[in-house]
Amino acid sequence: MTQVNRLAGGQIDRNQTHKFTFDGRTYTGHPGDTLASALLANGVRLMGRSFKYHRPRGVLTAGSEEPNGLVELRSGARQEPNTRATTAELYDGLFAKSQNRLGSLKFDLLAINDRFSNFLTAGFYYKTFMWPTAFWEKVYEPIIRKAAGLGSLSLKDDPDIYDKGFLHCDLLIIGAGPAGLMAALTAGRAGADVVLADEDFALGGRLNSETIAVGDQTGAEWAAGAVAELASLPNVRLMPRTTVIGAFDHGIYGAVERVSDHMHTPNAGKPRQILWRLYTKQTLLAAGATERPIAFENNDRPGIMLASALRTYANRFAVAADRRVAIFTNNDDGHRTATDLYAKGVTISAVVDVRPDAPRSVDYEVLQGEVVDTKGRLGLTFAEVKLADGTMRTLECGALGMSDGWNPNVHMTCHQRGRPTWNDEIAAFVPSVELPAGMRVAGAANGDMSTAGALQSGASAAKQMLGLKGRLAKLPAAEDAPVNLKPFWYVEGCSRAWLDQQNDVTVKDVNLSHQEGFRSVEHLKRYTTLGMATDQGKTSNMGGLAIMAELTGKTIPEVGTTIFRPPYTPTAIGTLAGRHRGQDFHPKRLTPSHKWAQEQGAVFVEVGNWLRAQWFPREGETTWRESVDREVLATRKSVGVCDVTTLGKIDVQGTDAAGFLNKIYCNGFAKLAVGKTRYGLMLREDGIAMDDGTAARLAEHHFVVTTTTANALPVYRHMEFVRQCLFPDLDVQLISTTEAWAQYAVAGPNSRNLLSKIVDQDISNHAFPFMACANITICGGLRARLFRISFSGELAYEIAVPTAYGDALMRKIIEAGAEYDVTPYGTEALGVMRIEKGHAAGNELNGTITALNLGMGRMVSKKKDSIGSTLSEREGLNGEGQLAQVGVKPIDPNDPVPAGAHLMNAGGPVDAAHDQGYVTSACYSPNLGHAIAIGFLKDGTNRMGETMQLASPLTNVHVDVEITSPHFLDPEGERLRA
Repeated sequence: MTQVNRLAGGQIDRNQTHKFTFDGRTYTGHPGDTLASALLANGVRLMGRSFKYHRPRGVLTAGSEEPNGLVELRSGARQEPNTRATTAELYDGLFAKSQNRLGSLKFDLLAINDRFSNFLTAGFYYKTFMWPTAFWEKVYEPIIRKAAGLGSLSLKDDPDIYDKGFLHCDLLIIGAGPAGLMAALTAGRAGADVVLADEDFALGGRLNSETIAVGDQTGAEWAAGAVAELASLPNVRLMPRTTVIGAFDHGIYGAVERVSDHMHTPNAGKPRQILWRLYTKQTLLAAGATERPIAFENNDRPGIMLASALRTYANRFAVAADRRVAIFTNNDDGHRTATDLYAKGVTISAVVDVRPDAPRSVDYEVLQGEVVDTKGRLGLTFAEVKLADGTMRTLECGALGMSDGWNPNVHMTCHQRGRPTWNDEIAAFVPSVELPAGMRVAGAANGDMSTAGALQSGASAAKQMLGLKGRLAKLPAAEDAPVNLKPFWYVEGCSRAWLDQQNDVTVKDVNLSHQEGFRSVEHLKRYTTLGMATDQGKTSNMGGLAIMAELTGKTIPEVGTTIFRPPYTPTAIGTLAGRHRGQDFHPKRLTPSHKWAQEQGAVFVEVGNWLRAQWFPREGETTWRESVDREVLATRKSVGVCDVTTLGKIDVQGTDAAGFLNKIYCNGFAKLAVGKTRYGLMLREDGIAMDDGTAARLAEHHFVVTTTTANALPVYRHMEFVRQCLFPDLDVQLISTTEAWAQYAVAGPNSRNLLSKIVDQDISNHAFPFMACANITICGGLRARLFRISFSGELAYEIAVPTAYGDALMRKIIEAGAEYDVTPYGTEALGVMRIEKGHAAGNELNGTITALNLGMGRMVSKKKDSIGSTLSEREGLNGEGQLAQVGVKPIDPNDPVPAGAHLMNAGGPVDAAHDQGYVTSACYSPNLGHAIAIGFLKDGTNRMGETMQLASPLTNVHVDVEITSPHFLDPEGERLRA
């Protein structure tokens, strides 16, 4: 199809031609076109269907406020629904489809809904689908879900990259129209760091759409010159294709830059979109204004659009929506559109103006009256006009421009719950004095509707915000016409006059909302869905508010507005996520010995964010149990090594470090000697056990605290809260050093012999006894730390070096331990040995257990105050029959003892009412030759040796077990003190 509606001039590149497809048909356009302008150039007015009634729709606007022209772009994994054709830049090979239809766009089977519009009025979904009840799930809901939605997803992984970025500036300018450009020139020339962001791909705002002069140039030429100068300034960053989507606290703004949306495929390694976080000292909102439509019968046919959109398509894109156009207006701006179109050779059927004093023209006919109806099944053909004297007139036209005045784009000023104020002069809301901190508003966004007013307000705002001295540079001359309009919101007597064209909200629906008592603007919005479409009511809200004001006998400002919320325009979830998807959504943290463990064929397991070696299979081992049993036996027989870097490590320093730990832990630390380590139990404020670990005193005012892997971050956060909020006067500083030190547990009878070959100092039992700690050196001078602590119950040490040396240390340990058959062991063997020893871990510290339950009641010091100590003494936590940690072993050594199973009295009922306790951790002990477990049992301390039944109904396990001490091996602790 040829470009039948293409005009002369415009800002498109006619030297190149782009081919694109829409609904299977191929068309042509040019660089500089949008999809909407290219379709109009090819005579395509029908671009979509409305949401509820599936009425035919064409574009209403030429910008991001578009409610109708929503299409699906691209295909396959890159398919993107709900893209506004008015902002989608044309590129060669663009593939687009219409959406929200059943069948073809011209013959949408769901258009039958329009025939039943009397039954599908506002709020119908609150009153229907009630009966019969059984039909909802099997009949009504499936039908509604199939019909709902505006586009479709490919259900394939998006292959594109989305990124995030951070920018800082002295002045952020939102909008690159005349006010924004003038402000940027003023600030940029003064040396301020400026970011100028605009959602359009061509900077200049309305100047690109007008024929007005700025100085001795056209508006578009002046804008191009201003942009060129700004681009030459090193302190100015120009950001076209960038929509500022929200104003947040502390001068922070969110912005989405469409880096590659104008391409078929993003360049290699480049993101498709970037979500920017802008940190600003000052912000100038120069976002312009949006023209309003007029509500009249059948004002939604394809070809009916805003008068300013007709002007944009003609002047910027060299496109006529049709060769015969009519205008319906209440202000002089409609006449400007008629004048520009006439100059382009478009026939003006008439300008219909509601004002009795409307300007006259020798080029076209001006009628005082109202457009009361239109005709045309899939596009406008005629407009019916009721003249001021009551006579009727039919105008032949393929396009109709509506102009009801302009609404300043105040949205960003209200993102922190600000409310706009009413301006009678322009019959619109303007920003109030309550703005986000650091923000000012200029240009049409502030109600300055002339070009001269926009230039002046932009320059003045920049000067005042930056505290610039002296006079402003002389501004170019530009039109400064006052606003001349007669408020006129809708044609009286109409019923199916459309306000929200995407959601099919009519004047009749607002009347119904009022009739049924939904008169608050927030209720009106939700009852009718007015303003809840993808354009967020940019073209519809004012009409609805005006009608509700009339119905309630109030003024429009008394009715008020709904709350404006970010984002300003629809934003893809992928953009908000950025690179945080797939592996990057939950990135894995690797231990220092990971590469070495991979070389050994280790099997890995996710432990929080960490990837840890679970076990190290050897040739001939066919099950994981064989590998784990071997590792446990070898460690207890000779020596084993395990990477324990993942345990939380927090440096605590300061003259009050010991006193601080005395507050954090329920047991005492004030008198802990330098060079000693102590086991500590941390309680929540309610007295429940939070975490356990050790605190090593390396110097008088220096401790190293260890935590469980899972609680490394929560414990650090808790300690910082205590330091900053509860005891801010203490001289203590904290820093997490988990990633700074690689740490290995070396356990077993030969652990001292092995480490003696590496450590430069004497670590004999006399020189380095149980629970000792020290800064040491290894391998002839490398700084390290050594702790004589044991999680396995064997003679054991934990040795730490700076992370950079972690891999080398593991290899050195394996080399030095070769004569002792040193065995690397993973988390499974570590778990088996701690259960054999009866050590509590995350399974036991489950948020319901107290120190008393753990058998550590005596650790809660009565001589000092600490967090949780007082509430741990509550009667309910200390009465008779409290849970106590116990060991569990099967009567029959061949029976399993599953974790999660519940303990019941022998021969008694198996139900919740008779539950006696539960198993928290279980394993097979290769040292004992049968399964063992630890758990909690009511009055467990006094029930040692008792036979009970262990029940797990979910897994169909019922086992007779004996209650024992949780310390299955070496209950006296002789091995670890060897």
